Amino acid sequence: MKIVIDGAGEVGCHLAKMLAGENNEITIIDQDAEQLRKVAQSCDVITCLGNPSSIDTLKEAGVAKCDLFIAVNPSDSQDVNIVSAVLAKKLGAQRTTARINNQEYLSFEYKNIFTELGIDLLFYPEKIAATEITDMLRRTTSTDSLDFARGKLQMAVFRLEEESNLVDRQLGEVVAEISTEDIQFRVVAIARDNETLIPRVDTRFRCNDLVFIISKREGINVLMDYVGKRSVEVKKLMILGGSPIGEMVATAMCKDLEEVKIIDSNRAKCEALSESLPRNVTVVYGDGRSTDFLIEEGIKDFDAFVAVTPDTETNILSCVAAKKLGMSRTIAQIENIEYIRIAEGMGVDAAINKKLITAGRIFKFTLNNKVRLVKYMSGTDAEVIEFIVAPDSKITKGKIKDIGFPEKAIIGGVIRGSDAFIAIGDTEIKAYDRVAVFALPEVIKEVDKFFK
Repeated sequence: MKIVIDGAGEVGCHLAKMLAGENNEITIIDQDAEQLRKVAQSCDVITCLGNPSSIDTLKEAGVAKCDLFIAVNPSDSQDVNIVSAVLAKKLGAQRTTARINNQEYLSFEYKNIFTELGIDLLFYPEKIAATEITDMLRRTTSTDSLDFARGKLQMAVFRLEEESNLVDRQLGEVVAEISTEDIQFRVVAIARDNETLIPRVDTRFRCNDLVFIISKREGINVLMDYVGKRSVEVKKLMILGGSPIGEMVATAMCKDLEEVKIIDSNRAKCEALSESLPRNVTVVYGDGRSTDFLIEEGIKDFDAFVAVTPDTETNILSCVAAKKLGMSRTIAQIENIEYIRIAEGMGVDAAINKKLITAGRIFKFTLNNKVRLVKYMSGTDAEVIEFIVAPDSKITKGKIKDIGFPEKAIIGGVIRGSDAFIAIGDTEIKAYDRVAVFALPEVIKEVDKFFK
């Protein structure tokens, strides 16, 4: 597949790393020669220096023959993304997608306008991040989670503390002890230090491991109790940062909660938010980095704290402070990808990086048309992918343990009609099954071939 990426920022770089290899030819456009040099050093791509909305530059990058054009210039260049995507389509690109920063463009009533212009997908990273945060807040079970088939199968994430029953025990003995017909689960990955492990039966759990588990819905609470995690129902929410993400989270959550309070250090922004947000959202002007201020605002009475200011350090440190004040759940927006594991190591329950989430959504475009979902799970290098099995595909040719499925990937669960079950080595996948796979980046393309 020939792919042209317009923009060598963090989203463009992450996409280039995900897509490079496996017969993909990647060309990346940017006006910054230094950014292009950094991308070329980290992965196998062709670089093109020039104006992203210049027809000559687009022609030089080969958009006339590309299968996918991705416009991901930084947030201050959103109009350029739309223009370059439209031009790329007119010049011959098969599919185009563009990053925007205007929620209005996503409205159903305007969808046809952009389709007629030739843009196949618009994405608004802040909107995607806000949806991710609200999904986390509405669940009671873990730091991060994901539902398949309306919750029949659920993926939950737990960080192991010293008192957890899993610490210093092998996966095989844990499964033998608690797995029953009703409590079916599979540990699909363990994030440890800076490494993501696909576990085997003899893998031993350690304190501070981030454990990713797929389970049938009825088994989640039992697993929580066993791991040593308590359920947290959010009734009162405090948000630090009147950013677009903060505003969208407050708007979405205030319908369901007893109280939502949003704090910002910009007085003018607070006044604007007071006018635009629903009446049952309290807007407070003040410095949310101050522990004394948070105490004055009654932080100890809240169940969850979300930090979504533009400053990563502020978000991390305020979440750490909130945790020390007794906050049950903390979520921080992390702009710098390298800070994600640092934040989680400091006790932040969940780190949200809108660039990684967005890259996962776009990555779906490069896989076969049987892919329903691609999601980056915070704390790992891996992706969760939901496939619909094509008839006569390689995955249907025998038991999972016998078909040579990649070692750096694992099939967690299967949805067949109205039934859901956890996959094991003897499971045989059938046509039209929906299959949840956890895979490291280097084998995703190989995994994809099993479902075509």
